[in-house]
Amino acid sequence: MLVEPGKAARPVEMKNDLHEMQQMVGGPIQALYPWEEPVAIVCNDEGKNMGLPLNRVLENYDIIAGAFFVCGIQGENFSSLTEKQMQKYQQMFLSPEKFIQTPEGLLCIRINPVVSPKPKTKKPPNHER
Repeated sequence: MLVEPGKAARPVEMKNDLHEMQQMVGGPIQALYPWEEPVAIVCNDEGKNMGLPLNRVLENYDIIAGAFFVCGIQGENFSSLTEKQMQKYQQMFLSPEKFIQTPEGLLCIRINPVVSPKPKTKKPPNHER
């Protein structure tokens, strides 16, 4: 599940390859394990130092800078998320967050994604009399 600054989370397919993971997050990777569930957040280890845009608040104690992805864990390896996990983490990171500097510190505003209405289709005129 890829989570980019200013965007809703979206499923992606990628190889379990260090180079591809580094490309996904824009630099050296760091794995975080904030939950008891066997999943990891993989982000750029130097994201804040590089000045990457702030992305999402993590469990009310940290902010992840730059793109990151959520993946499963099997043993010591990263793996795919289950379908249930995909739904859970896509919903968790669905709304982008905007950060504003205030005199008291950072203010985080969650932006609800815009859902486009379905186009209305006109019914053909009824020619029966």
